[in-house]
Amino acid sequence: MSRRIERLSKLVKQEISDLLEREVCDPRLSNLITVTEVSISPDLKFAKIHVSVLGDIDDAKYMLEGFNAASGFLRRELSSRVRLRRIPQLSFYYDDSIEKGTRILQLIDQVNRTA
Repeated sequence: MSRRIERLSKLVKQEISDLLEREVCDPRLSNLITVTEVSISPDLKFAKIHVSVLGDIDDAKYMLEGFNAASGFLRRELSSRVRLRRIPQLSFYYDDSIEKGTRILQLIDQVNRTA
């Protein structure tokens, strides 16, 4: 990944997080949502935004519906905050790495207690 795309990914991650915290009023996006990763294509046309939420998989499906509904708003707001010729098309994906990490830590604790 080029250095420019890497910096742009970090900037988009920061701006989307800020928008979620301050601007978005959708109740589906009011839970504790974390933007875990942003991947932007080399031609800057597409951005994959990985998000996680505290809760179960039903909460994640509900949250992704909210993101799909708010993607136009987020893209428009992003265009006013980030100076680019072309604002990437935003697509949102559920990231379950936090839950997997928690599960692994629980298994490690169980092994340490039995040993």
